[in-house]
Amino acid sequence: MAKFSGAFDLKEPPPWQNCCYCSGSPASSTSTSSSASTTVATSPNPRQQQQLQIQQSQQLLSFKSPADFVRHLRQHHCTVEGGSYVCRYGYNEVCASLPLDGVSDRDYEMHVNRCHVNQQQKESQIKWSVFSAAQNLPAVLNDPSRSKQTHFFTKKWGDAFVEHQSIGTSPQLPDIKWDHFDFYLKRIGKRYRVHNRIAKTALPSSSSSQGQQPVVSDRLPNGATANLKDIPEVFLKHNLELHSPASFAAVFPDIGNDGEQAKQSSRLLQEKLSHYLDIVEVLIAKQVAEKSSAFFHAMTSQDAIMEQMREATALVSRLRSRLKLIDDTIIRESLQIISLERVRSNNNIVLERLKLMSTVHQTQPMIQLLLSTQDYVAALDLISTTQEILSAELVGVHCFRHLPSQLTEMERLIDKMLTTDFERYSTSDLNRPFAGENRLVEKVLDEDKLICIISGLLRKRNLDFIDTYKQEAITTVRAIVKQMVIEVIASGDAEVCLTGAGEEAQSLSLSEWIVLLETATVTLMRLLRRVRSVHDVMQQTADASAGKITDDVSFIDTEAFLSAEDYEIVKTKLANLLQSVCNYCHERCANLVSNQSLEKSSVSADQIAKLTEIVERFSDGCEEVCGIQSVPLKLALRAQGTRYAQKFHSERKSKMALLLDSERWKQAEVPAEFQKMVESISKGVFLWNKSSEMNGGTPVSSPPPQAVLMVDGQPFALVGAALLLVQIVSEYCRCASQLPVIATQLARNVIDLLRTFNSRSCQLVLGAGALHVAGLKTITSGNLALVSRALQLVLWLLPHVKRHFQSLEPNGTSTGSTTILTGYDSIEKDFASHIKEIENKVLAIVCDLVTNQLSNWDARPPVPSQPFRNISRQFVKLHEAIAPILPEKQVATIYRVVHKNFKDKLREQLLRNNITNNGGPQHGTVVSELTFYMETLRTLKAMPLEELRDETLDDIWLK
Repeated sequence: MAKFSGAFDLKEPPPWQNCCYCSGSPASSTSTSSSASTTVATSPNPRQQQQLQIQQSQQLLSFKSPADFVRHLRQHHCTVEGGSYVCRYGYNEVCASLPLDGVSDRDYEMHVNRCHVNQQQKESQIKWSVFSAAQNLPAVLNDPSRSKQTHFFTKKWGDAFVEHQSIGTSPQLPDIKWDHFDFYLKRIGKRYRVHNRIAKTALPSSSSSQGQQPVVSDRLPNGATANLKDIPEVFLKHNLELHSPASFAAVFPDIGNDGEQAKQSSRLLQEKLSHYLDIVEVLIAKQVAEKSSAFFHAMTSQDAIMEQMREATALVSRLRSRLKLIDDTIIRESLQIISLERVRSNNNIVLERLKLMSTVHQTQPMIQLLLSTQDYVAALDLISTTQEILSAELVGVHCFRHLPSQLTEMERLIDKMLTTDFERYSTSDLNRPFAGENRLVEKVLDEDKLICIISGLLRKRNLDFIDTYKQEAITTVRAIVKQMVIEVIASGDAEVCLTGAGEEAQSLSLSEWIVLLETATVTLMRLLRRVRSVHDVMQQTADASAGKITDDVSFIDTEAFLSAEDYEIVKTKLANLLQSVCNYCHERCANLVSNQSLEKSSVSADQIAKLTEIVERFSDGCEEVCGIQSVPLKLALRAQGTRYAQKFHSERKSKMALLLDSERWKQAEVPAEFQKMVESISKGVFLWNKSSEMNGGTPVSSPPPQAVLMVDGQPFALVGAALLLVQIVSEYCRCASQLPVIATQLARNVIDLLRTFNSRSCQLVLGAGALHVAGLKTITSGNLALVSRALQLVLWLLPHVKRHFQSLEPNGTSTGSTTILTGYDSIEKDFASHIKEIENKVLAIVCDLVTNQLSNWDARPPVPSQPFRNISRQFVKLHEAIAPILPEKQVATIYRVVHKNFKDKLREQLLRNNITNNGGPQHGTVVSELTFYMETLRTLKAMPLEELRDETLDDIWLK
């Protein structure tokens, strides 16, 4: 095993070098004991005895060879039992390798050499220390650069646990060679050689035996050798104390004995002391002789040193004289000036402190004076400043020991005064009567006093005064509303009771409610303006207290004392003040509007319009005051409007259902009022008055009714239900114009009404429901044409209605507007689909008749045949039924489809009868029939003449 740097050998001594289970062998004990005894006898020194004992213990535990160790084991750690040897070398005299069995002499020697000598030498134990750590096991196991090894955990731990890798040179370190040490070796080498030469000269070599240090000695006059070791140790101590009994007994051992022996002991002691003195003198002489050169050198340099001392003494004397001169002429006067300046400064400090004490003494009268003028901020500032002066500059002044507590109590009193004054001011300001006229700006009561109170509260950081004012304002609103309700109730004759909130629990007339609401909104609006005025004063005071720029002359010289955090809190609370008061006013008014008594009253559109005007005026005023829109009152108005719209719609819808059920589906006359109404609608104006017009106070008779309704120059033959539908839709539009708050709901109601008209008319006509409801015998083409024309009138009306409701929307792109537009588009598609169904129904009736007649027709005389006569007769009846009702374009479309269907059926019949265009008799009969058919169509003029030429019938013949 290699050794580490610093000459550390980690291997323990060989196991046979000493015995681990006993102190030593008997063989070595005798020799060591004898040597120890001789040593003790030779030297009486205790230190030498201690060293000899250490050497003895080391010799007892060591053996010079393995044979001595084996001999020791046989003598002390082996027992013979019946001729067999049992090894007892181990703990508790039990060998771990051969615990119980006895073996022969030869086997015992093999066992000792194998288990206790040789094997332990092969596997010698290593005494571990911090220098034994060769690898870091976690670092080796976590090394990502190493691959998986199968023999990793089978290797023996040590510096060879992992493979050694060569570490390259670092670019950060220079390449050191022997040449770099040449200069150092040359410089140190000279000094080292000189040192060795001096050491050899100063310390002559002397023989030393057995590792002991050489002793400087010489011969005494009697020939003995002088040695310091011969002198007892007690004489060599630094602090020899003869008064100590122990020391005295060691120096004079037999001083207390009597007789001849005591005299001899005294003589012997004197000789010993003389001998010790001679040794010391000889050694001193020897030492002086060895250092004689140094003594001579010191004596020769003594004269030079004395000369230098005389020169230094003269220089010091001259320096002291000059320093004394400078001290007398410059330093003392300057120091005196500094001392006088310090005295003057101290006197000034005392004077300033006395002036300050005089000023502080006048604090309480000044505070009383400021409070009498309501300058609370200055009083609080004075208290704060005085407190700071007392705690910083007048600490320990006995006459002011009670002033801080007095100022604290006075500050609390000012805080209570401010709170009381503000509450008193709020109550008196909010409850004072309003001016006769409705002014837009309310004048603040005692503005200067209010500014002083608010400034004092802000200076004290008592920000709860805003919440106090808000609660007082809310209480005032509640009292005003309750007082007005009481006045309204007192004006009536009925006995009613009031709830705790002030609303009336019994029913009032709608006119009384409107008057009550109008009066309440006007009064509350004045109160809100008064609150806004106080709010503005509070805001300006807070701005000035926070150092914000303000244009008011009253705040020009105001000192900023409000922190930014407190200013933000005040600003937030002031904004919340206006919003809370406005919202509460709206809630109180909303409770009046949404009272259950309104549900029992019959509300008209004019009354709802009046309510809307009151609410809008109050909402606009509140928005002007607080800057936000309040919702409760508008929601209450919307609820009343919704209730009115539902009632309005249910009445019109029931009326329309009754009209449709009683409708006979006959053409009705059109009064002049309806004609004027349609003309107004075509201009986008839904205004119509059924009463007769007045000309200079004289009623003018209305024109006679007309057979048809002229719409944009086109005649509309209509039933009475269609005319009333237009009138009802106009009422919806007029109501929406009068009440924009329910315009969206009315727009939805119009869609529902039109959808009801469409579905019910379809059930009565196409579904033949009128046969049972109205008692009709049959549903004719004229009935279908009238329904179609009524639906066409609604299609004409729809864009005007849609534009009207869209114009009433405050934001045309809102979700409600989009929903309404989608609903109108849907109902328009439903009406167009219904018209198409009616047209298909008419076509189906005619086409079925044509098919039935042509199925029985044959090309035989007489001409025209009866089937063709019947077809012509039905065409004439159809034209007589629909021509006065439907427009010519639609009639032409119907007859075009009928004519096409006739040609298709005739072609099939000709194919069935095998009649071709060959000029035969049957061909001539067919041509005569067709001539009669075409003359009928030309006579009816149902289609354009260019479509009724004879050439148009050529496609009935097969090519």
